[in-house]
Formats: sequence, structure tokens, C-alpha cells
Amino acid sequence: MRKLLAFVLAAAAFSGCAHKKHVRRSVPPPVVAPGYTETGMASWYGHPYHGRVAADGEIYDMETLVAAHRTLPFNTWVRVVNLNCGKSVEVRIIDRGPFIDGRIIDLSHAAAKAIELIGPGVAPVRVEVIRAPETAPLGAFAVQVGAFRSRGSAEKMRASMASQYGTAQLIERADTPNLWRVLVGSEPSEDAAAALSTRIRQETGEKNAFVVRLN
Repeated sequence: MRKLLAFVLAAAAFSGCAHKKHVRRSVPPPVVAPGYTETGMASWYGHPYHGRVAADGEIYDMETLVAAHRTLPFNTWVRVVNLNCGKSVEVRIIDRGPFIDGRIIDLSHAAAKAIELIGPGVAPVRVEVIRAPETAPLGAFAVQVGAFRSRGSAEKMRASMASQYGTAQLIERADTPNLWRVLVGSEPSEDAAAALSTRIRQETGEKNAFVVRLN
């Protein structure tokens, strides 16, 4: 009887494990619907990035209507309105940035010129999604906590953040000289990354912690 009972229990456990192997859970793809808006400060970038490879793999041409955004999927089209003068321009997201707290979009030279942003360099804007890509990769978001010219300094912060939050990495941005960004975490949604950003700000006092998209 004991042998029979042991056999039944073992068979049930095996059946349960075998069943679990077929269970798959996936994170739904990011939803970026036309009409989504945000307001904040815009800036623009030209040289030395003109002619270099953008984050989506294409060559950045500062005289085309393109832009950099921290979290919107590549090939999202947005309308950018300069709130100081009312002028607007439509641009396609091909790059990541701006990596300065308080700014929400980096425009190409041509786009900045269209809304009178060249002179002041920065201005308050409203960004509205007007067309989203048909397909987008699963979301992967992190929190940027610093950017350093020295890789040694960046590595020191990366190690400290990794010990506190489990995951931290360095991302090199080609520049003159090179710039090393420190990114913490790898979250499946922008909300989860925002929660991590809040934790980092509260626990470390790091004010320059903001969410960026990894893909």
C-alpha cells in the first residue's frame, strides 16, 4: 500500500510539473496610440551627431524632420508645437535622448528651425503622437542615473547601483569624447521603470534619474 501511495503521489507531482512547462506568460506590447500628448522642454542637436548612426540604425541627417525621444518606439510620428510661438512641425522618432533631466525631445536642426527653436536652443513644447508604428518590440525600460566622460567614474556608479538594485549597465554614446551612460534595471513597462526611478530618487538622493527605453 505504501509503495502504491508513493507511486500515485510521484505521478501526480510529475503530471503537475509537466503541465506547468506548457504555461507561457508574455508581456503585452507597448501601446502608443495617436493622440497621446506630453509637455516639457525641447532642445535640438546637430554636429557632431550629423552623419553618425542613430539609435535605430539609420544615419542621422540633421536637415531631415527627425527627432530623439527617450521612450517612444522608433518610427513613431509626432507633432511638436512650440508653446512660445504656436508653430508646429511633424517629426519621426529615430534616436534616443535627450539625456538631460527636464527635457522630453531632441529635434533635428531642420525641425528646430521650423518652430523657431534654433536661437533660444530650448523651449516649452507639446508633443502629440499622430501616427504609431504598426509593430513595435516588447517594451524594455531602465532608469538613467548618470552620464560620464570617464568610464572609470561610470563603472564606479554602475557597481554601486548594481549592488543596490540588482541590475545596472553601461551604455556608450559616441561623442567627442565618448560619453558613458549608467542605466539601472530592465523593466517590462514604463510605469514599472517610473516606480524604480522614484525608489532611486528617494533612497539615494539622485535627482537626475529618469526613464529611458532600452529598445
